[in-house]
Amino acid sequence: MTTDIARATGPLLQVRELTKHFPIRRGLLQRQVGAVQAVDGLTFDVHTGETLALVGESGCGKTTTGRMLTRLIEPSAGEILFEGRDITHLSTARMRPLRRDVQMIFQDPFSSLNPRHTVGTIVGAPFRLQGIETPHGVKKAVQDLLELVGLNPEHYNRYPHEFSGGQRQRIGIARSLALKPKLIVADEPVSALDVSIQAQVINLLEDLQDELGLTYVVIAHDLSVVRHMSDRVAVMYLGKMVELASRDALYASPMHPYTTALLSAVPIPDTQRRRHRERIRLQGDVPSPIDPPPACRFHTRCWKAQEVCRTVEPPLVELRPEHRVACHFPENAPSRPAVEDTTPLA
Repeated sequence: MTTDIARATGPLLQVRELTKHFPIRRGLLQRQVGAVQAVDGLTFDVHTGETLALVGESGCGKTTTGRMLTRLIEPSAGEILFEGRDITHLSTARMRPLRRDVQMIFQDPFSSLNPRHTVGTIVGAPFRLQGIETPHGVKKAVQDLLELVGLNPEHYNRYPHEFSGGQRQRIGIARSLALKPKLIVADEPVSALDVSIQAQVINLLEDLQDELGLTYVVIAHDLSVVRHMSDRVAVMYLGKMVELASRDALYASPMHPYTTALLSAVPIPDTQRRRHRERIRLQGDVPSPIDPPPACRFHTRCWKAQEVCRTVEPPLVELRPEHRVACHFPENAPSRPAVEDTTPLA
């Protein structure tokens, strides 16, 4: 969990108005005729030692955000500050030393591992790429990492296809830990695994965080997983952040209608509680990110939408301490002055 000391020293990662638009080109001359607005103006901080979860439906921009944070793709606009240093547009050569501090765990544990290489080669690659010498050799360092993530060190010479899905994800985790990073972006780290294995991997990630002092940005769509392992939760919809709050506040009292709908779909094993809960079914499909709705992007599916939602973009404002929401008519919110219908934000 996040400590007051960590907050006092300032955030590890700062994101300001982060944007990514993928151009759409057509014709012989490949002229741009439009753009996919995958991520549009995200602003948030990640503090040392905490776990921030990015959640939302498929296509909301979660994975694109994670890849920008690790600089696997180039942002279109905005800033990414790591330990106060602007890394938004660093070249590949200047970014290489920072790879030690920022690593990523990928969603599919099989496609992210080269089937032609042994586990020893895969997990030892970061040492070779960064030119790092270990006290007792790369092999010993790799075996120590395998043991750290719960694998047999004697499996050093095995290939990825000889492992189960959960074991392959542990290999990916071991590779991400090789350079002792400060920040790990985990893109759906358990969604490709059997339910029986998911809890084991989640517990492993939490144990590693406590032992190594790691900071996580976890990308997920399973709100049950998010509730178990996150400190704060950022809810995204169609490239925008619509709510940001601590885990307990968000699950106990969600403010954005979209968050409320997401939480109503989380399965509850208790039949008595389930009987008294209303399931909110959103109408229609998620609009195209090529031509998103104006103003509030959720207004086309929101049961509370009014004219102001179609003309004025709601800012992400703090309605409770450390609980921000972008909605003109939030749920469970303290009373505030009525919204005036002003001109749309630029």
